[in-house]
Amino acid sequence: MKDTLRPGLASEAKITVDDTRVTAILGPDMKVYATPFMIRDIERTCRDLILAHVDPGEDSVGAKVEVEHLAPALPGSEVTVSVKLVEMNGRRLRFAASVRDAIDEIGRGHHERFVVEVAKARARQEKKRAQLQGVR
Repeated sequence: MKDTLRPGLASEAKITVDDTRVTAILGPDMKVYATPFMIRDIERTCRDLILAHVDPGEDSVGAKVEVEHLAPALPGSEVTVSVKLVEMNGRRLRFAASVRDAIDEIGRGHHERFVVEVAKARARQEKKRAQLQGVR
């Protein structure tokens, strides 16, 4: 990790709530921004911020999500995902997040990620894949 990765860094992403991000659980006339996709957008915004501050061969993985979904965002609306790095403990990074449309705060919470060495993560997955082959 570079020394530029430190608490206080912040980033935003503007996202249009399109058909790939909605749920119609209350009926086809009541589509709204689905919670899992809001969480995905928070995770991606955090990861994008981190990628500008890690060394080659490093990336990050999500580890924890605490999000409240406060209000609906309607299809076609634009939301702003705002994230701020609030705490670091070694490779563990904790972000505060907020998602807003033009009227409401849609969601807020915290997200934790770990900076990882991609080669080590790949080796760990390959080891587990081999172990699973023995289970089948």
